[in-house]
Amino acid sequence: MDYLTTEEHAKLKEELESFIGKRLEISKRIGTARELGDLKENADYHSAKDDQAHNERKIKDLEKRLSNATVADTEHVPDDMVFLGTVVRLKNLNNNKEDLYMLVGESSGRFDLDYMEVTTNSELGMAIFKARVGETVGVELPAGRTKFEIVSIEE
Repeated sequence: MDYLTTEEHAKLKEELESFIGKRLEISKRIGTARELGDLKENADYHSAKDDQAHNERKIKDLEKRLSNATVADTEHVPDDMVFLGTVVRLKNLNNNKEDLYMLVGESSGRFDLDYMEVTTNSELGMAIFKARVGETVGVELPAGRTKFEIVSIEE
């Protein structure tokens, strides 16, 4: 199951609309290139067709993701529960190191944040999803079995 925040869902819908909006532009490029003649050696035509295939693939992927996603209702989540959009302080019990993590449906790919993003379908994300402050969760990570304590929910 793919969980998304309201913001993530809106962002994906906006991205989908953008790709749908590119269809006409790409179609016009194909038409213009087709008018130039011989399609076998027409680089503009082949480039436009490649762009069209990429665009359609993105549209299908986004439509599938949106149709299978659940937008999480965060309004009634207890204050001590890790849920989508929550920034949580975890203590790695193997080395006693504490770090901040945010549970997200989709990673932004940013590395300049004060926390690390953890998706809901990752091992750690599934382990902490709906866990409460004070609980301990175990996760199989590439480095081996690791236990984390839910220290706090950050504001």
